[in-house]
This record gives sequence, C-alpha cells and structure tokens, in this order.
Amino acid sequence: MSEYMIQHPETYFNAFIPPRDSLLAELEEQARSEQIPIIGPVVGELLFILAAAAKAKRILELGTAIAYSTIWLARACESTGGHVLTLESNPDLAERAKINLHRAGLSQRARIKVGDAIEEMAEIKEPFDFIFMDIDKQYYLSALNPCSRLLKKGGLLITDNTGFKDADDFNQAIAAHSDWKVVQLYAFLPAHSPEKDGLCFALRV
Repeated sequence: MSEYMIQHPETYFNAFIPPRDSLLAELEEQARSEQIPIIGPVVGELLFILAAAAKAKRILELGTAIAYSTIWLARACESTGGHVLTLESNPDLAERAKINLHRAGLSQRARIKVGDAIEEMAEIKEPFDFIFMDIDKQYYLSALNPCSRLLKKGGLLITDNTGFKDADDFNQAIAAHSDWKVVQLYAFLPAHSPEKDGLCFALRV
C-alpha cells in the first residue's frame, strides 16, 4: 500500500497550512517565543469550518490563553450571527486576550470570563451549540458532565490535545458515554502544539 501514498507526507502537507493575517501570525510568534501552547492555523481553520458549518450561534470555549483559538471561533460567528463565551483562569492571559480580540475587531463577538472553567460552567444555565475544550488535560474528565449538560443535542464538542497522557481518563469516559457519538483522530497538525496530537470530535446525542 505504501507505494500509493505521498512520499514525505509531513513536508507535503506543510504546504497546505491555511493562510492567516498579520495578527494571527504575530500571535503565533508570541506563542513560540513564550512557549504558550496554541492550536495553530490548521486546527484554527478546522474550528472555523466546523462552527460555520454547524451554524453555531452560542459557542463555549474552555481555555482562552492569548485568544488565538477564540479569534478563529469568533470569526466563524460573524457568518452565523453568533457569540463566543470563553473561560480563562489566568487573569494576565485574559487581559492579553481581551486586547487581542479588540485588535481583531471581535470584541462584540466574544466575551472573556475569568475563573476556573469547571466552577464557571456550574453557574451557566443556557445551552450551547458548540464547545471547544482546551484547558489543562487533568481537568478534562471533570468537564465532561458539565459539557454534556450545557451542549444541546446535535451540538459539537471538540477537544484538543487528547494525545496527552492526562487526557486518557477523559478519552476512555467519553468513548463509553451514552450521551456522545465520538471519533478520536491522531494526526499530524502543522504548527499545532504539539504537531502530532489527538483531537476528539463528539456529537451530543
């Protein structure tokens, strides 16, 4: 079978990294220099496509950091008329994220709330169409039931970094959970942190 496959696939697929503007490129450079994990342009474009295709109007993001992923999600909301609520536990990162959203012209499309994601989710009542989870992996399992409660039936939960050891209990639990239809993909993701990692795609049923 290997003779039918593209040779040197990582080099080949690096050529298909989606284009991005100067602000996103600047944030990518900040992330590299400061060792801030970000999803990168491939997963960013994927989130944009999924949120736009789902016509998501209410998006919840767990883990804002410098708002790199938030910008991709908020831009999808421009076509859906939607809005992102993003939760960040680090006040300094939240302030930087607020500035970056303003620079992107997306302050009206996204709201940052500072606090522990699990605690903040317990206070939220309204359902969401789409959830993106990218908090510390050791808390993924604790977030699973709140995600199940807050995501409407037919909604999408996208979880980053499921190739990490700390995500194993979450991976096992969501695969066995009757509320979800799940696909786990382990992939080469250029400019992602790290470039070889897992992504979980889950439909709330």
